[in-house]
Amino acid sequence: MSEALANLQGVSRVYQKGKERVEVLHELDLIIPVGDFLAIMGPSGSGKTTLLNILGGLDQPSGGTVTVGGAELSSMSNNQLSHWRSTHVGFVFQFYNLLPVLTAQKNVELPLLLTNFNAKERAERAGIALDIVGLSDRAKHLPRELSGGEEQRVAIARAIVSDPALLLCDEPTGDLDREKADDILKLLQVLNRDHGKTIVMVTHDAQAADFATRTLHVDKGKLESRAAA
Repeated sequence: MSEALANLQGVSRVYQKGKERVEVLHELDLIIPVGDFLAIMGPSGSGKTTLLNILGGLDQPSGGTVTVGGAELSSMSNNQLSHWRSTHVGFVFQFYNLLPVLTAQKNVELPLLLTNFNAKERAERAGIALDIVGLSDRAKHLPRELSGGEEQRVAIARAIVSDPALLLCDEPTGDLDREKADDILKLLQVLNRDHGKTIVMVTHDAQAADFATRTLHVDKGKLESRAAA
């Protein structure tokens, strides 16, 4: 069995809405091995995105421990988490969040502004990331000059440009038609298989989940396992 990249033990997440206490995650345990491609499914409000945000250090659990790559996120300050995210995790969202005034190349370089790389090194790394996603020839194009599928590929290049071990994808194909969605999912498979990225993908789409190596379902803040097709 592969070593664990991420280990969540007894993780709960509670929000207070006025006088109401809302428990989104309930004492959840999850081990994600190195090299996993995990799809997480479940109804709206089941806690899928909350789980993803906790894995990526964007949110803190109300209880339990979260360890990713040997770092215990649940004990880190916001500043420590920000630094950790910049080198250890890449995020891909449903909406591409590209800056419209920047070229594809410059959008991909953005995460590297938080690192010690100089301008030449940033450009080289962005070029490599764009090549991996098959968009070297679109590097100088603005987002409005790209198709939706190309924009998502740029967003994936941006997510991998710092060479993170963990890639977190929140409905990455939710804004694409079936053909473009499948192209993106095949790219994620390549990143997982050939580039060693551990991937956790939240999706409502059962066909998207089929591209993963395993699927977990979240219901009322708890996980249940079902085999991926």
